[in-house]
Amino acid sequence: MLSGNHTWVPEFVFLGLSQTQELQLILFLVFLFVYITTVVGNLLIMVTVTSDSRLHTPMYFLLRNLAVTDLCYSTVTAPKMLVDFLSEKKIISYQGCMAQIFFFHFLGGAMVFFLSVMAYDRLVAISRPLHYVTIMNTQVCAGLVVASWVGGFIHSISQLALMLPLPFCGPNILDNFYCDVPQVLRLACTDTSLQEFLIISNSGVLVLIWFLLLLVSYSVILVMLRSHSGKARSKAASTCTNHIIVVSMVFIPSIYLYARPFTSFSMDKAVSISQTVMTPMLNPMIYALRNQEMQAAVKRLGRHPLACKSE
Repeated sequence: MLSGNHTWVPEFVFLGLSQTQELQLILFLVFLFVYITTVVGNLLIMVTVTSDSRLHTPMYFLLRNLAVTDLCYSTVTAPKMLVDFLSEKKIISYQGCMAQIFFFHFLGGAMVFFLSVMAYDRLVAISRPLHYVTIMNTQVCAGLVVASWVGGFIHSISQLALMLPLPFCGPNILDNFYCDVPQVLRLACTDTSLQEFLIISNSGVLVLIWFLLLLVSYSVILVMLRSHSGKARSKAASTCTNHIIVVSMVFIPSIYLYARPFTSFSMDKAVSISQTVMTPMLNPMIYALRNQEMQAAVKRLGRHPLACKSE
């Protein structure tokens, strides 16, 4: 395809995780299990929170939305990766690559904002317990959720606006299993120093600052818990610990990938797997296995699938 003086590549080729056929089959089975676990785990949270009236609180409303985001976020990359494990040639069209970048950063950005809203929810619950239900009412929660989606959309559009004008005239080999900004940017046949600086500022530095602010917020919450009674303190501390673990799993890989110059390192694929595949699977496990209310609700759902709504 010709455009001006450049020959535009119609597609990109993934190198994937391995070139060995036997190993690719093993990886297919491993990541198929991971993806199925991700889908089942996040659907379980969504169904449990929706069906159990005891979980109709702001915290679980936000958790359900995080589960939706995790499920969609994993689906952006995992199905294509699984198909490629069984394909001789791993190809994605230029349009498909740009679409994958858009949805990847749209959902990833929304996830960052959701985690921030969940931190605010815990801060209100601990600092203003008597006014918590009033402050975090249905309208406020819905508004915060919409704002998170809008924030993710704006972040993604800003990334795509920097990528779309770039000419790609070869090579077209991506040393990864999905399209992301750092790898694709390196293939552009023009100077991308300005775009790299802007993307690092947008995705990397902001994520680093955001992560530090969230850690400070949870530190403040944990200090506030000292004035609470033993049982309430233990329950709130456990919830905050879950949030800190999830925040760390989401933010640390993003900081590694985006808060540095876009040069290739040997750890890049491992970190990408952690970010795109493992974190969406582990999030529901952390919230379900470490949360007594969620465990009890899942058991009630298993015993009486229809009874939860009427309780």
